[in-house]
Amino acid sequence: MARFLLEEIEERIVLFDGAMGTEIQKLKPKPEDFPNNKDGFNDGLVLSRPEWIENIHRRYLEAGSDCIETNTFGSNQIKLQEYGFGEETVSINKSAAELANRVVDKFANGKKYVVGSMGPTGYLPSSNDPDLGNISLNKITDAFDLQAQGLILGGVDVLLIETSQDILEVKLAITGSFNAMEKTGKKVPIISNVTLDKYGKMLLGTNVQSAYTTVSDMGISVFGLNCSTGPAEMESSIRWLDEQNELPILVMPNAGMPINEGGNAIYKMTSKDMSHQLGEFLHKYKRVRMIGGCCGTTPEHIRELKNTLKSYNL
Repeated sequence: MARFLLEEIEERIVLFDGAMGTEIQKLKPKPEDFPNNKDGFNDGLVLSRPEWIENIHRRYLEAGSDCIETNTFGSNQIKLQEYGFGEETVSINKSAAELANRVVDKFANGKKYVVGSMGPTGYLPSSNDPDLGNISLNKITDAFDLQAQGLILGGVDVLLIETSQDILEVKLAITGSFNAMEKTGKKVPIISNVTLDKYGKMLLGTNVQSAYTTVSDMGISVFGLNCSTGPAEMESSIRWLDEQNELPILVMPNAGMPINEGGNAIYKMTSKDMSHQLGEFLHKYKRVRMIGGCCGTTPEHIRELKNTLKSYNL
């Protein structure tokens, strides 16, 4: 079924899903649950425990999500090579997208969309760090190219470049995505998300104004913010983006600022508090057309956001 996400956000606010990683951790996976016993290889669960990932997708759809993200946050070729699966980049991403589509196809009550998740490589090509900056730009572009090819072949409706820490890497991911579209012969929209700290800066110091200016004319369809902070810390950046009155905005905060408890990041913002804050954003900032949740958000957070949207989308 043809899906027209960009047309839909002109008519109503579209709801994304919540966190994948923290939902996987609730299942307490053991090394033997992962492919080749590669402990922590969450994306590999698409191959070894597909029923787990299907169930997480299903729970978000049941909570009211319009979109579900593929379990491919770390499935660019560079990240997959760390687990010995670099040569399978295209097939792993294709499998994850097909899995998500199978779940979506079972929901006939309105349009549902599959979003291809593309997280960072772990390198910072803009930096002078002898380790993190020591990588060719072509290698990063090619890593995202292969990932995007797999996601497109698997039938995603849109590509989401997310949790980006280095604006140069974002540019390379966008370029790789367009390269993949040429090779597959299929065009899909690109959403470009950056991650800002509580002071409104990316890891290497880039502010939202510079980040947006750098990529907004590269052919992306939506610009957004995700991860790192709760909604309150994002507001000044969202306000500036809204004032540009150009691209639609996606907002996917964590369930509040993470709190360190016993070496673990804990997210304590309730579903009602998060829904209230994002609801306020929708009333104040008209370019915000998509909302969802990142780390620590659960199907309950999404259910509460859906309740908020029922009144807003009338």
